[in-house]
Amino acid sequence: MIRRLTCAAALVAGLVAATAAPAVAEAPQGWEQQAMKVAAAQRLGQGKGITVAVLDTGVMKSHPEFRGRVTNGPDFIGGGARPGQSYWGAHGTAMASSVLRVAPQSRVLSVRVIWDREDPARKRAEAAAKSGQIGADKESVKAGTALAKGIRYAVDKGARVISMSLGTDEWGLGSGYDETTAAAVDYALGKGTILLASAGNGGSTDPLEVDANNVVSYPAAYPGVIAVAATGPGGVRAKFSQVHTYNAISAPGVDIYAADNRGGHRAGDGTSPACALAAGTAALMLSRNPGLTPRQVRDILVRTARKPPSGYNVFVGFGQIDAAAAVQAAGAAKDAKIAAAPYKGKEYFGGGPVAAPTSNPPIDMSYVAVGGTAAGVGLLFLLGAVLLLRRPRARPMPGRPTGGA
Repeated sequence: MIRRLTCAAALVAGLVAATAAPAVAEAPQGWEQQAMKVAAAQRLGQGKGITVAVLDTGVMKSHPEFRGRVTNGPDFIGGGARPGQSYWGAHGTAMASSVLRVAPQSRVLSVRVIWDREDPARKRAEAAAKSGQIGADKESVKAGTALAKGIRYAVDKGARVISMSLGTDEWGLGSGYDETTAAAVDYALGKGTILLASAGNGGSTDPLEVDANNVVSYPAAYPGVIAVAATGPGGVRAKFSQVHTYNAISAPGVDIYAADNRGGHRAGDGTSPACALAAGTAALMLSRNPGLTPRQVRDILVRTARKPPSGYNVFVGFGQIDAAAAVQAAGAAKDAKIAAAPYKGKEYFGGGPVAAPTSNPPIDMSYVAVGGTAAGVGLLFLLGAVLLLRRPRARPMPGRPTGGA
């Protein structure tokens, strides 16, 4: 249960810092729009017909920015928080905003699977973890299955993209791998759903930084999930972005303005907004070509990214997303074909035969004929013996009665 709660209960790879912004319906245009070439991408597609599931802390769908584009699904984690409280939907509202600012005609399905940082339920879970009692109460047990349930629910409701701005990097409770969640990820991939997750915010090299753990973060580390690192202006790794070999791509994650659950907008840092921006890009790609598979989406994002000089590194993966190039490539992609790959290696695994091939002499068929004849004669004798044994025996005639005069 420790591993399950680690993975699904309080996995917020959240906004590292936030400042208040004016209460207006439209968020200020941030540098990420230009860096990702969002305007050019939106001329090719806007996400129409694509549902993006935001698995997070909930979304305040009444925010003026959303204009009816958000649907609230179930609350799988619970804990007692309700919409309208400051610690309900703070993180999730910002993530939905980042998705929709890239893919304005897509729809967001909000599924609550984690707690906001200030949620009392999260604080109770943290206290339980420190005392070694995590997983001993019903609340923790429910939290342990929230992420897996959220993934399956989103898939069954038709979400083509699942955005998971969350991770185990903030919780030092051991491995965050969970078999139930891994099975849910496999289920989603099998249904053709694209899954993206934030790389985590524990990548700082500052020894005084309390969150500088750089542990393996799930769900980003699950096979098939597109792990998104964060970049700052210039495409360099944000100092907090975690460093791992499973990082696939990166997106802006510094000073990203997004909707505030209390109204207005705020700016924040983190791999969380990077993941949400990447999810919006995936929605644009699918609106351009709905037949894309999860592997095709990943390959296109990787191929069209603004690559670092080395071509790949563990800091930003294959580079920062170029939304315009990705959407254009998505439109030109053909249907995926499944076929066995031809073997192009050596003829032999080892050194090959040590001598020339040998051949055996042909079989002498006369022995086969003799054997067959003998077998036939034996079978006839056996059949005759059976018939003799089964013949009925003759019974004696009854004698005449004797008597005296």
